Amino acid sequence: MLYTPGAMIVVDGNAIAKKIVSKTKEIVDTLHNPPKLGIITCAPNFETRKYLSLKKKKATMAGIAVVILELPEIATTEDMLNSIESMIPNVDGVVVQLPLPDSIDSEVILAAIPPVKDPDGFAGTHSLVLAPVAGAIKAIAEEHDVSFKDKSVVVLGHGRLVGKPVAQFAETAGASVTVMTIETGIDIEILKSADIVISGIGSPRFVSADMVQEEVVIFDAGTSEDSGDLVGDVHPDVYEKAALYTPVPGGVGPITIAVLLHNLLLLARR
Repeated sequence: MLYTPGAMIVVDGNAIAKKIVSKTKEIVDTLHNPPKLGIITCAPNFETRKYLSLKKKKATMAGIAVVILELPEIATTEDMLNSIESMIPNVDGVVVQLPLPDSIDSEVILAAIPPVKDPDGFAGTHSLVLAPVAGAIKAIAEEHDVSFKDKSVVVLGHGRLVGKPVAQFAETAGASVTVMTIETGIDIEILKSADIVISGIGSPRFVSADMVQEEVVIFDAGTSEDSGDLVGDVHPDVYEKAALYTPVPGGVGPITIAVLLHNLLLLARR
């Protein structure tokens, strides 16, 4: 369904992800050696374990082999660096599942992954692929004919996984972008004037209905655990005002994984 003002669209992330995974598998099936993904995690929390399970399931559907290495909470930065060094020659891409414990230097760890083995696109301008969350938003926009050109976009959060790559994507797509974080403060008036809101702050139901305008387009890329449930940054009350929104779960998340796997394929074919 195409996006049109006045009609509310609930994005079916699973359906879009299925298309991407299917296209990826078609190509994988033609390869002599199927791609292999290595994932390293350390003391994974509730959200991380859910995400790892989804990644493994989607990878299997795409014909991609997955190797998961789980390090204990007492692991050091050096331990993880050694694990990455050992894994790199044996896989086509390495994913470090964030967040990591405070005892591990995430910047050092992520910098240890060369761009040719980085399906997450953490190398910034040196990346060979589009970061998965940005790729997911691009896929949704293409599916529903959402244009970013000349639109006012507010990005909530400036993290490596969501905020930074999606802000860069929106700017490249021709939008006027404002980035806000909880730490630096949320300007409600600017937020209420946004045509498109992309949230990745990881704060349960933070965005309420009085913080957005009618017909807003909402990309909820934040996930948190709340009473055992996986929830997004956007309160369900907001949905009544939105022209298009991505639910949690079942919105951006599944597509992000599909894009990651497609990125791995692109790197493997290089």
